[in-house]
Amino acid sequence: MSDAYLEQVEELKEDVRRMLTANANESSKKLRLTDLLQQLGVAYHFEREIEEALKQIHDSPNGFDEIDLNTMALQFHLLRQQGYNVPCDAFNRLKDSKGSFRWELIKDVSGMLCLYEASYMKVHGEDILDESHVFTTTQLKSLVNELKPPLATQVMHALKQPLHKGMPRLKARQYISVYQQIEMRNETLLKLAKLDFNLLQSIHQRELCQLSSWNISASDQLPEYMKVLYFALLNVYREVEEDLREEGKSYRVYYAIEEVRHP
Repeated sequence: MSDAYLEQVEELKEDVRRMLTANANESSKKLRLTDLLQQLGVAYHFEREIEEALKQIHDSPNGFDEIDLNTMALQFHLLRQQGYNVPCDAFNRLKDSKGSFRWELIKDVSGMLCLYEASYMKVHGEDILDESHVFTTTQLKSLVNELKPPLATQVMHALKQPLHKGMPRLKARQYISVYQQIEMRNETLLKLAKLDFNLLQSIHQRELCQLSSWNISASDQLPEYMKVLYFALLNVYREVEEDLREEGKSYRVYYAIEEVRHP
């Protein structure tokens, strides 16, 4: 990647950093921004800022008071994901006097989707989250065919594979395609996500090329964590080759290596 490309990425990161530190008292905006950064696969650039924002929200005396379904579910999800011990009692407010979930919740599909994802943060014995999971899963399945893209796409993806069960880079690529269809999207976030995805893809392709060269000198270009794996892989094949040499079949290792290099 060119210096201009990398410089553009850094400028966009600074813009996002300013977004995270602005509007210190607007918790709902920070929660939505944090969620977007995570789904777009760029939250790792802002770990310190996100930790500070979530700590401020967690320490707030207001807790879950006077917030909508979307914000309530998102706040619970992100705080639990970050390791905070937050209670789930607030979700009991979503029920009517008969103990059933209020039917007007169905009108808020985005909120239902957030509650669905939040329900996966449950621990044993949290009945309200078990009930929330059943309720949202049932309702989202019944509504999905009536929705329009990109919301319909988000719901289908979530029902097939919730956020915490997916591979981050694959989920990010998937969400970038969805997010660019949203009319109220943040162009700065979208641009950073695309550039960052392409940058990481380029790095991974270069590392894969070095690995597939099957040359020990290629390890000089690899990050430290990959060097350990690379040496271990080379040693496995070297040991196999030694064992096969005694049987006069060491040539088989060559074909095994070629199969790995060119599957």
